[in-house]
Amino acid sequence: MPLQALCDLQIHVNGQHTFFLHQKVISRFSGKLKKIIKQEKKKTQIKNSGIEILDFPGGEEGFELVSRFCYNNGNIKITVSNVCLLHCCANFLEMTEKLSTFNLLHQTENFFEGLFYWSWHDIITSLKSCESFLNYADSCGLIQKLMTSLLAKIAQNSDINNLFGLSTSSASSSSSSSEQMKSSSISTNKVWWFEEMTILSPKIIEHFLRTLGAFGSENNSLLLTRFLLYYLKTSAQYCKSQNLISRIEYSGLADTAVKGVILMGKTAFSCRNLFWVLRIVCGFGISKECRGNLEKLIGGNLDQATLDDILVCGHNGGVYDVNLVLRLIKVFVHINDKVSIQKLKKVGRLIDKYLREIAPDQSLKISKFLGIAESLPDYARDCFDGVYRAIDIYLESHPTLSLEERSRLCRCLNYEKLSLEACKDLAENPRISPRIAVQALASQNSSSIPTTDNNFVKETKVSNSQMVLYKKNKSDSSSSSDQHSLQEEEHEYMRLNLQKMQWRVVELEKICKDMKGQMSKMVKTGAIIPPAHTRALPRLCRSQDF
Repeated sequence: MPLQALCDLQIHVNGQHTFFLHQKVISRFSGKLKKIIKQEKKKTQIKNSGIEILDFPGGEEGFELVSRFCYNNGNIKITVSNVCLLHCCANFLEMTEKLSTFNLLHQTENFFEGLFYWSWHDIITSLKSCESFLNYADSCGLIQKLMTSLLAKIAQNSDINNLFGLSTSSASSSSSSSEQMKSSSISTNKVWWFEEMTILSPKIIEHFLRTLGAFGSENNSLLLTRFLLYYLKTSAQYCKSQNLISRIEYSGLADTAVKGVILMGKTAFSCRNLFWVLRIVCGFGISKECRGNLEKLIGGNLDQATLDDILVCGHNGGVYDVNLVLRLIKVFVHINDKVSIQKLKKVGRLIDKYLREIAPDQSLKISKFLGIAESLPDYARDCFDGVYRAIDIYLESHPTLSLEERSRLCRCLNYEKLSLEACKDLAENPRISPRIAVQALASQNSSSIPTTDNNFVKETKVSNSQMVLYKKNKSDSSSSSDQHSLQEEEHEYMRLNLQKMQWRVVELEKICKDMKGQMSKMVKTGAIIPPAHTRALPRLCRSQDF
C-alpha cells in the first residue's frame, strides 16, 4: 500500500515540498496545525488537497525536523547547529506547553539558557545556521541574543572599548587615539576574531554593526573598520564568481568601511593603504559620495604614492583605470596648486613614469593620454624628456595613427624643456611629424639647452643670450675653454640641422602645392596631365644623413 494511502494529511511547505503525515500525530504537538486541520475538516477535500504553509522558517529542512520530533514522541537531539531552526519552527507552529508537556519550544528555550557557557565557535555556528531564515530569527529575538553573547566573548578576550570608536571628549584622549592608530596595521596583524567572522553572511555582519551602533556614517571605530576591510577582502574572491545581486549585498558594509577610513584619514592610513582600501571596496558598488570622498583623501596625498599604487586595473576594457588617475591628479592640483612646488614636481615625475607604463595599452585613446600628460601645470616639470619618451612608446605601439593624430599627441611637449639628447632623438624620429621636429629644433636654437650632464650647471646671460657653463667643482681655465668650444659646436650642429630641415619642409610644401594644381586640372579637363617637374621627392632623412 502506498504511503499516501496510509497518511490522512498532506502539508505543502512554501509551495515547493509536500509531506504526507497523520493528523493525530501532528496535532498533538502543533497548536497552529491543530487549528488549521479543525477548520479544514469542514471541507471534504482535505485529504486530497492538503494544507498550504507559506513562509515557513527553514523550508523543507525545518519541517522535516519538526516531523521527526512529533513521530519520535517529542524527542530530538538539539545542538548548536539546529537549535535556532528548531526554535523558529516551534514558534511558527505554536508548539507550546498547552498541547504537550516539555514541548519543542520549551526544550529549545531550555537549551538557550546555557548560552553564556557556549564557546566562541558555538555562537558563530549558531549564527551561521540562521542565514536562510534570518528575518524570522531576528523577529524572534534570537539574533539579538546571539549578538549579545558574541560581544561578551570578544570583551572577555580583548578591549571592548575599541569597538565603540574613538573618544573625543578631550584633546589628550584624541592625541592618544592618534598614536594608537599610527601603530596599528591595516592589512596585517588581524585580531583573533576576524577570521571566523568571515564565514557569516553580510546581513549578519550588518546586524553585528547595528548592535554596536557603528553602521554607515555612525562608524567611528578603527578596529571595526579594519575588520570590515579584512571581511571584504576575504569575500572578494567569493563575489567574483557571483552575480551582481550578491555583490550589492556587501555595498552597505563597503560604505561603512569607507566612512571609517575617511574619518580616520591619513592619521591612520598611509597613501599606499588608501589605494589598498580603494582596490578592495571598488568591486562592491560603493556609493558615489563614498567613492568621491575616498578619492579626495587619496588625491590630497598623491605625492606619497608610488607607480605600483596608481597602476589600478581598468574596468571598461582598458588595462589601467586612467580615469581614476585623472581624478586624483585634479584633486591634488586643486589642493597643492599654490602650496608646494616641490610636491607638484614629485607628482610630475610620478606621472611621467605612469605615462610610459600605460603607453603600450592598445585600448588607450589619445585623448586619455593627453589628459594625463596635460593634467599638471607646466612648472610641475623641470624637464619634458619623460613625456617625450612616453609619446615615443605610444607611437611605436600605435603604428596606425595618422599624421594629424601624431602631431596632436606632441602638443603636450614643452620643447624648451627638452634636453639636447631628447631633441636630437625627436628630430631623427621617423614617427614624429617633420613640422614638429622643426618646431622643437627652433625652440632649442632660440633658448638655453638643458643638459643631462649632472657635472654642470647652466646659466643664461640676458644681455647677449650667451650660454656659460660652470663646473660644480672648481676647475682650470682650459677645461672651461673646452666646454665653451664644445657648446659652440653643438650650436653650429643644431643650426645646420635646422636650416636643412626647414629647406625640406619648404620643398614638400611646394611639391604638394604643384600636385594640388595638377589634380584640379585633371578634374576640369578629364585628362591626365604629366607633372611639370620630374625630380624626386626630397627624402626626410635622419640627422646623420645630412
